[in-house]
Amino acid sequence: MNRILILSLLSVAVAVAGCATAPKPLRGEFAAVAPEQSALSGRVGDTVRWGGRIISVDPSEQQTCFEIVARELSSSARPVQAVDHSLGRFIACRSGFYDPAIFTNERDVTITGRIVDFETRRIGEYDYRYPRLAAEVIYLWPLRVAQERIYFSDPYWPGYYGGWGYRAPVIVRPVPKSEPTPPPSK
Repeated sequence: MNRILILSLLSVAVAVAGCATAPKPLRGEFAAVAPEQSALSGRVGDTVRWGGRIISVDPSEQQTCFEIVARELSSSARPVQAVDHSLGRFIACRSGFYDPAIFTNERDVTITGRIVDFETRRIGEYDYRYPRLAAEVIYLWPLRVAQERIYFSDPYWPGYYGGWGYRAPVIVRPVPKSEPTPPPSK
């Protein structure tokens, strides 16, 4: 009886921990259209929630504009890490100054706003049509930290010989970034 109770409590805890919701500023009702679809359809006025990787930041006197390569969003509204796939590009502008030293091209961002216009810019030799958003929320996500898993292979651990759990304990720790090596002195 106790075992059933413990297992049911554990399953409820795992289910609750697995449910991810978007941060409060990113919640709401949004049009289900991707930037590439929006550029083709030419619809203006839709309220959207798009996210991705920052390509460039252009601060001016009145506003700051972001050029972003769009990615799919997870259930928490964070852009999914995808190296070989994008949902197009878009431009989002918001009044105020956003520091390009903080909003760098290595950062993920989720933006909510209204499609107000379309702008054509060149990418290499190609004329690309960008949807332009009047951004309401610009949510900068913390950097993802690479992790390393260390597995023990201890013959005295009960799981080593196929005992309970069949797994050795694991330590997860951040991977240290390698420091650049200084040039050799002459």
